[in-house]
Amino acid sequence: MRKQSPSSFVLASGSPRRKELLAEAGYEFTVFVPEIDESAFLAEGVNPCEYAARLALAKAKNVAAKFPDCLVIGADTVVDFDGEIIGKPKDAKEAEQITKKLFSKPHRVITAVAIVRESDGTELVESDSTTVYPKKMSDEQIAKHIKSKSWQDKAGAYAIQEDGDEFVERIEGSLTNVMGLPMELLGRLLGRIID
Repeated sequence: MRKQSPSSFVLASGSPRRKELLAEAGYEFTVFVPEIDESAFLAEGVNPCEYAARLALAKAKNVAAKFPDCLVIGADTVVDFDGEIIGKPKDAKEAEQITKKLFSKPHRVITAVAIVRESDGTELVESDSTTVYPKKMSDEQIAKHIKSKSWQDKAGAYAIQEDGDEFVERIEGSLTNVMGLPMELLGRLLGRIID
């Protein structure tokens, strides 16, 4: 069964996980990676949902300018640790610091989804939030995680798998949200455009 939006659908993301989730759900889409300097978006004093929404919208708008007649989907995932926004680590040292912090107590993973089509002024942006309850990681496990480099290009320096994660006790909310694209939210947003 093919799911198709009213016009061609462009994913403004280079994330393999997002591509995988959309393909598994049966969507037809093309990929175009946005040219956005994420470091230009200041996180200080900004609500984590608002921050993720700004970035998701900036990514979608950046690509929509190149494909004005297409629906463009942008997304951004951040981790909210007691109000502190945690994005992607710059290097192994920062990944280790983030991992030690996040796996000490529950935190929220927030993904904002933006849908833009320039030709008719379509612009929707909403976010989803999932609470992650981590298992305590030993120093040895943290060292192994950092050495594996699986933290690279991941908000909060980790990625949860569809079959769960050895370091996660449980989650409250959407699993696909933690994976980088809340499919339930995306479906609702696309439904609004199609209806």
